[in-house]
Amino acid sequence: MKQQEPIYDAMTLGKGRVAILGLQHMFAMFGATILVPILVNSYFHGEGLSVQVTLFFAGIGTLLFHVLSKFKVPAFLGSSFAFLGGFATVAELDSGKFADMSYGEKLPYACGGIVVAGLLYLVLALIVKAVGVKKVMRFLPPVVTGPIIVCIGLGLAPSAISNAATCWPLALIALAVVIIFNIWGKGMFKIIPILMAVVIAYIAALIMNACGVTAADGSPLLNMAAVSSAKVVGLPDFFVAKFDITAILVMAPIAIASMMEHVGDISAISATTKRNFIEDPGLNRTLLGDGLATALAGLFGGPANTTYGENTGVLELSKVYDPRVVRLAACYAIALSFIPKISQIIGTMPAAIIGGISFILYGMISAIGIRNMVENRVDFTNSRNLIIAAAIMVCGLGLGNGLTFKIGSVTITLTALAVASIVGIVLNAILPGKDYEFGTNQTGDENRGVHI
Repeated sequence: MKQQEPIYDAMTLGKGRVAILGLQHMFAMFGATILVPILVNSYFHGEGLSVQVTLFFAGIGTLLFHVLSKFKVPAFLGSSFAFLGGFATVAELDSGKFADMSYGEKLPYACGGIVVAGLLYLVLALIVKAVGVKKVMRFLPPVVTGPIIVCIGLGLAPSAISNAATCWPLALIALAVVIIFNIWGKGMFKIIPILMAVVIAYIAALIMNACGVTAADGSPLLNMAAVSSAKVVGLPDFFVAKFDITAILVMAPIAIASMMEHVGDISAISATTKRNFIEDPGLNRTLLGDGLATALAGLFGGPANTTYGENTGVLELSKVYDPRVVRLAACYAIALSFIPKISQIIGTMPAAIIGGISFILYGMISAIGIRNMVENRVDFTNSRNLIIAAAIMVCGLGLGNGLTFKIGSVTITLTALAVASIVGIVLNAILPGKDYEFGTNQTGDENRGVHI
């Protein structure tokens, strides 16, 4: 079978097909994006983040990112999981001014911390701009970025399993549909396997639910209660962030983690599309876009944003890399934020469907990392390289809940990926015997997006 060539100008497919491709990206991000406010609500006992506000700022943040990255990078910005520990900590603050506050009154202060965290991106962006992206990326050779990208995918793997385990038959249907359409699909159907999996698996869920099939815990596969009570049209529940040094010291340091994730994600997108986004439009611009999107979301009651690996998986699967498709998905997200009933209908999608689809998406992200190491001929007979890769993999996959420590009375949590990235960068900087030089393997460097 002839390998499908990457499509950069999606408009050659026609407006109808582009609209469908945008839906596919929206469905890929939807489950994880709305899961963040759902989890935060549990921390704040029902007084947490709004799903509508979250969708709105996922869309607005993505569009802002595209503007600042010169409309070149096909990235979608969804809710960041890195800040969940910070939200949980702020929810339980009970000293000083927080002593007599309700959970809902504490929430704006958590969002204020997110604003500051987003602004910290600007500091790194300025450093990259000042010293040059090439000097910065010398600290991130393929022996570092390859395992980090592998960890991005495999770190998401447990969520795919846990979602699929809610109803394995339904998850396997979704997985089978993705494989069938991607391998044997013709024309348009070949590049929308995820959307087809959502549609076909949801129909299967309707049939199974009508036949009395339940999830693994005995709950119904589909719960339409929230749909019937939701309004057709409604404004997102915005509010303005508040600032306090205690909450800022809880939330802002998490930016270290999210910035490292950003570098890994942009490297993965560069590798997927075989375009040098770290140099053009530049890592400083992508950091600026991600940071300002996060700060804007936090300022008006939304969670932090981050580049989404789920949508990178869609790029790899569909081979359609046109950023306009991702921007269309962002517009869909904004529209949904004003239509609570439709967002609730999409929210009824069984977790098992998301799990089945994620089997492919998350695995492909890890495969990209492996491909990068192969293309750059990383020598694993060299003990130095083995040590660096081993340390990254163990930290990235072994520290499931990240690393939590205290500075004074403030608790700080670094995600596993942030710890892995820091360990990899430090080991690469201090261990002797570097065997990689930029520019000696231009094809491999180009596929990582960091060539000279």
